[in-house]
Amino acid sequence: LFANFFASIAGAFMYFATLTEVPIIKGLIANGMGKGPALALLLAGPALSLPNMLVIRSVIGTKKTLVFVSLVVVMATITGLIFGSLF
Repeated sequence: LFANFFASIAGAFMYFATLTEVPIIKGLIANGMGKGPALALLLAGPALSLPNMLVIRSVIGTKKTLVFVSLVVVMATITGLIFGSLF
């Protein structure tokens, strides 16, 4: 649970280009990262980043942005847990 949650949080605040996501995840898996946390990181990364959060906040407000960020992190964590338990 903690690994998936941490990967979701890390993915939410990291900013990396779409083309670099797969090699980064591949390297992390090669160094021992589980497939569930890798998926959680891969899902949260494109959905959120710090610059995206700032833009979203300016458009829809702080409260709705916090709800959006929380939902992305929770859903990425749950998906990582399910994927990790299946594979």
